[in-house]
Amino acid sequence: MKSLDETHDAGQKSWILSANVNSCDFPLQNLPFGVFRRHKSQESFRGGVAIGDEIVDLGAAVDTGLFSGDARIAAEAAATSTLNTFMSLGPAYRIALRQTLSALLRQGAARQEDMRACLVPQTEAEYALPATIGDFSDFYSSLHHATNVGALFRPDNPVLPNFKWLPVGYHGRSSSIFVSGKTFRRPSGQLKSPDTPAPEYRPSRRLDYEAELGIFVGRGNATGQPVDMDSAEEHVFGVSILNDWSARDIQAWEYQPLGPFLAKSFTTTVSPWIVTLEALAPFRSPWTRDPTDPQPLPHLLGSDTRERGAIDIHVEVLLQTARMRSDDIAPIKLSVSRFIDSYWTISQLITHQSSNGCNLCPGDLLGTGTLSGPERDSLACLLELSRGGQTPIALPNGEIRTFLEDGDTVIMRAYCERDGQVRIGFGQCVGTVLPAD
Repeated sequence: MKSLDETHDAGQKSWILSANVNSCDFPLQNLPFGVFRRHKSQESFRGGVAIGDEIVDLGAAVDTGLFSGDARIAAEAAATSTLNTFMSLGPAYRIALRQTLSALLRQGAARQEDMRACLVPQTEAEYALPATIGDFSDFYSSLHHATNVGALFRPDNPVLPNFKWLPVGYHGRSSSIFVSGKTFRRPSGQLKSPDTPAPEYRPSRRLDYEAELGIFVGRGNATGQPVDMDSAEEHVFGVSILNDWSARDIQAWEYQPLGPFLAKSFTTTVSPWIVTLEALAPFRSPWTRDPTDPQPLPHLLGSDTRERGAIDIHVEVLLQTARMRSDDIAPIKLSVSRFIDSYWTISQLITHQSSNGCNLCPGDLLGTGTLSGPERDSLACLLELSRGGQTPIALPNGEIRTFLEDGDTVIMRAYCERDGQVRIGFGQCVGTVLPAD
C-alpha cells in the first residue's frame, strides 16, 4: 500500500516557479524519472527528474553532495544511462530519494543555489528509453475494448469466456520499442481480402494506434517464485504512456491461431518519463467488479486491491495530419479514456504474469492494452472510433480518417486530477507515420 506523506502535500510549492503552474505536468508532487542528455550533444545519457520545465541532473546533484544515506545510493544508481539498477533497489530507496528531492526543491529549501546549478531546461534535452527493456508483454485489460473489437469480428461471441477470469496477454518484442518523438515507416505485410484467392505483400492500409499505459517492473522475482497480490506493487517502479501501434489488415490475416505478430512488432512508442506509484497514491480508490461477473480467483484478489487497486489516470489521444501542420492547425482531440475503467488492475497483471513462476526483471515492460471506456469519446483506437473503417472521422479542416495516413502524428497525453490534490501529468508520447519504403 502506498501511503501519503509530506511529498503529497498539495500546499507545498517549489522554488522552481514553472512547477507551480496549475496546468504543469511536473509539479513538486510528481518527480518522475527519465533518461536524457542535452540535445545533439556528445554527452552521455543519464538519469534525471522532471520538475516544472526543468530536469534535475541526478549525476550533477550527486557530485554536489546533495544526497546522503539511502537517497544517495538511489541517486547514484539513477544517474547512469539506464534506470534498471535504480529500479532493482525497490520502493524504500525510491521513496528515500523522492523525499530528499522534495525537500531540496520546495520553497524555502536551504541549498537552492546548489540545486539550481544541477538543472537542465527541458527545451534543451533529448531523451532515451528510460530503461533497457528485456521483455515486453501486452495485455488486453479493457472489457469495453474487448467487447467493441470482438463485436466487429465475432458478433455472436464478442468476449471470449477466459477474459473475465484472467488478464489475457501475449509476449511482444523489446527490440522495436522506442522513446517518444521517433518517426517510423508504414509497415508492410501479407494482406488477404475475402474476395481474393491468395494474399499479397504490400504496405498496410489500416494502420492504427492503441492508447495504453506502460508498467515498468522494479524489483524482480526469482524464477519459480510467483509474486502474490499483497506484494505485487513492491515489484512495480512506475507508469508511462504507451502507444502500441497496430496494422489491422496485417493482423486480420495472421492472427489465427496464435495472435498478432508482424501487425504489432514494427514499433511501440513510450513516453520518456516514468511516474512512480508514490506520485499516483492520491488518485487511488477502491476496485470493484460487477457482481454479476465472475469474481477473481483468490490468487488474483487481495485486500489492498479491494481498498485501493483502482487508479484514476486519464489518457488523451490527439491527431495532427501533415496538412494540419502545414496550415498551422493545432492537433484535434480524438478521445479521453480512464484507467479506472479497466477490468484488471496493475497488481493483477503483475501477479498473473508471474503466477506460473515466470521471473520478472527490472526494466521489463507490461502494456495494459487499449484503454477504451464506455462512451464513444473514450474509444482509444481508430478501429473502434471508425467501426472498422465503416464510419469515417471528420477532421476540422475537411480531411477524413478511418485509419492513419502518411504524415499523421499521434500525440498521447496522460494526467491525474482530483479535488484537493495537485494535478500529476505524464508528459507526451508522440509518433509520426512515414511512407513505406
